[in-house]
Amino acid sequence: MKVHLRMVGCRLNQSEIDAMARQFSGLGHEIVGSPAEADHFVINTCAVTNEAAKTSRKLIRDFHRVNPAGETTVTGCYAQIAPGEIGQLPGVRRVVDNGSKSQLVSQITGEWIDVFDSEPHERDAAFGRTRAFVKVQDGCDNACTFCVTTIARGAGRSRTIGEVLREINYLRLAGYHEAVLTGVHLGSYGQDLSDGSDLTQLVKALLSDSDMPRIRLSSLEPWDLAPEFFALWEDRRLCRHLHLPLQSGCDATLRRMRRNTCQHEFRSLVEAARAAIPELRITTDVIVGFPGETDDEFDQSERFIRSVDFGGLHVFRYSRRPGTPASRMRNQIQENVKKARAARLLTLSQEMERRFANTLNGSENDVLWEQIQGASPEGYIVSGYTDNYMRACATHPRDLTNVITTTKLGAYTDGAFRGTVKGIAPAYKAVTG
Repeated sequence: MKVHLRMVGCRLNQSEIDAMARQFSGLGHEIVGSPAEADHFVINTCAVTNEAAKTSRKLIRDFHRVNPAGETTVTGCYAQIAPGEIGQLPGVRRVVDNGSKSQLVSQITGEWIDVFDSEPHERDAAFGRTRAFVKVQDGCDNACTFCVTTIARGAGRSRTIGEVLREINYLRLAGYHEAVLTGVHLGSYGQDLSDGSDLTQLVKALLSDSDMPRIRLSSLEPWDLAPEFFALWEDRRLCRHLHLPLQSGCDATLRRMRRNTCQHEFRSLVEAARAAIPELRITTDVIVGFPGETDDEFDQSERFIRSVDFGGLHVFRYSRRPGTPASRMRNQIQENVKKARAARLLTLSQEMERRFANTLNGSENDVLWEQIQGASPEGYIVSGYTDNYMRACATHPRDLTNVITTTKLGAYTDGAFRGTVKGIAPAYKAVTG
């Protein structure tokens, strides 16, 4: 069977799609890059905003239009909260809720396999990735008033350290050089387990019992972290990028959002992280136009964001999601106001990203090269990311895809450094021997 997989939304959705690709491949099925070639489509949907749900519906319709003979299986958060609506769309064969997602491949194929008992396949041929997304946790026990994910994903639950370590080691054998730990509420890892494990113990185990050259953490809620957590970054295999969702820089708005942080606590955490981790890049999420957000509250938020001096922002316009407390709040904000506020913060985000990039100009950083973007008389034009998740491009006689090199970073233009490759990274040599 030829299978085409697609996702909308977060890194957790990406980790699930990547795992499905490995499972299909382990059963001998072919992952194809075009829906026109596929016998079956799998779409992992998102419902965090109205736009994400709209994109999910459009993908289903587009795939059916391109290939009416293909069958579609839909899963993810949008499928969880609106299965009837999804089931009526053209070509949909089955809708799989989030609770049954781990059995999706078996439902489609009628087969079962423990993918980690098989020989590792070549790294994900469907996507050509050098980074693997590993789900270590799902669900959330928080009650942010804007969030539909808690409804769609359910209560927090964690995989054991042994399970995660087994997958990481499998991925290393398969040729991956970076593992990204993902979850709905990653910082709550282990709270549901009886053995007392937590995120610190998980990371320590992965660093001591695997030889994955890079381990990256995805989004972390700021209230989950203690200052001593940052001592883990003494091991340079931990990537120097933290994504700490703020959502608003105004304390009054944060209270209405029911976020467990405030300006003072967030600033203190950022200062502790930067003191412990040199060249750390911190990025964040911000929601504009939350119900009741006045012009003054938005201005407070913008001033705080400027003062923290992030290395970039993900900016979202508040989206009214059925079933959430915020959807029933008074003083909903008009769309034109949301758009104007989002535009201001996106401009600010670009300024902050450039400012952070300027601090790295002329330095040497390790880059994991991920793809060839073109060629010139001097060689291949390769593209990849530093460990603090800044994009870099370089020209080199060799195809450096899936290689980590020490690279001198030059000018930062068009969202990428112009780099000069100095050689295989020493840390990488130590890990791989």
